[in-house]
Amino acid sequence: MRRRALLASSFLASSFLASSFLAGPILMAAAGRAARAEEPVDVALVLAVDVSRSIDEDEARLQREGYRQAVSDPVVVRAIQTGMMGAIGLCYIEWAGIEYQRVIVPWSRIGDQADADAWAATLAQTPRSSLSWTSLSGALRAGRAALAECPFEATRRVIDVSGDGVNNSGPPAEPERDRLVAEGVTINGLPIINDRPTFGRQPPMPLDLYYQDAVIGGVGAFMIVAEDFESFGVAVKRKLIREIAGLEAPARLG
Repeated sequence: MRRRALLASSFLASSFLASSFLAGPILMAAAGRAARAEEPVDVALVLAVDVSRSIDEDEARLQREGYRQAVSDPVVVRAIQTGMMGAIGLCYIEWAGIEYQRVIVPWSRIGDQADADAWAATLAQTPRSSLSWTSLSGALRAGRAALAECPFEATRRVIDVSGDGVNNSGPPAEPERDRLVAEGVTINGLPIINDRPTFGRQPPMPLDLYYQDAVIGGVGAFMIVAEDFESFGVAVKRKLIREIAGLEAPARLG
């Protein structure tokens, strides 16, 4: 009987130590998140980028370079610094079919040129994957999850979706869009006009009209159309400046 009591006591003690060991990092992480959440930003911006197989290696390179050059452009940095808080929070996600959404560069606070250059260097060093199909609903769902984990106190929350095809994997995009809009999130779009049909099929409607009807939404929502991948970088820069400034804009620019 005494042996059983000793065993039970030992088990409880080891369980307590194990739970304490696990709880320590969790509490420390929570404290770190709480401390960082005190850092204000003008906008928490999720960049959700299509890496489906309709985008070849050259186009993928142009797409990433477009984001790298836009974020680190001194004009964009100056736009960031003219905000009330003088900084933005940035999270970069790549997505394809409903089964694939991946955070490539986690939340980063961009407040000066050094921050922007470091962010661009991190993106350059990250390997790229490519999977089949296109799930804009999955991309929006991933953007919502990222915003829920944002460690910064943001005055605005925005998801910036870029891609070259309509939703063909998972549930339709509209319910996810409507859910985000109801939560006060703005969704902007950067449709890329790609002449190649997806999996041998032409899209059921022009991509810019699809983004306008099914993807963008919320206060001040807009889209900028990239006529091809070569013009993508210019479109990204224009779009970032508009999103950072939070200015009212027509539903479609360019």
